[in-house]
Amino acid sequence: MWTRFKSLGRLGRLGVAALLWLGLAAAAAQAQAQPEGPEALIQRLSQQVMDAIRADPAIRAGDVQRIMVLVDGKVMPHVDFRRMTASAVGRHWRAATPEQRERLQTEFKTLLVRTYSGALAQVKDQTIVLRPLRAAPGATDVVVQTEVRGAGDPIQLDYRLERVGERWLIYDVNVLGVWLVPQYRTSFGQEIAQFGVDGLIQRLAERNRAVRN
Repeated sequence: MWTRFKSLGRLGRLGVAALLWLGLAAAAAQAQAQPEGPEALIQRLSQQVMDAIRADPAIRAGDVQRIMVLVDGKVMPHVDFRRMTASAVGRHWRAATPEQRERLQTEFKTLLVRTYSGALAQVKDQTIVLRPLRAAPGATDVVVQTEVRGAGDPIQLDYRLERVGERWLIYDVNVLGVWLVPQYRTSFGQEIAQFGVDGLIQRLAERNRAVRN
């Protein structure tokens, strides 16, 4: 009889533990199903990037190629490349062929990864701090401001994000006080005016190859 009660007691404790686990799993699944806000997204991505930098001696030594791989894998899946490229190319985007648009996106993505990675190459033992979000409730277009703080002057990295369905996507980045899309729109416009869309594609490809080499 006592053995039977002990067995029932163990089963009861296992049952309670199972219920607790199921409850925690359900709560975690519900939390995961909730859309990730823009601040939470940038905080998560920033922390993942910083953790990867601290864990990789090659990155800490300034290996930009390794940093580019990190940025391409962690940050770029959350970037709206089509919007960024179309905005940077400006009015010429509408006249570009589908093939030209595809090549522009490919080369512009490489350029963005390189530029962003160059800023991260300066990161060593710093921390990333999010500044208070200034946005109206329910806003679908926001700016998340961050600073990389540590030794020396803070490194400014800000992000423009737009809500697309249930996701927030980055469509512009401010590196050290300069928004990349308007900056490139000026230079791209000059290139297209002189050499056409194909000329811009060729020059972007040449710059990207030069960096890789």
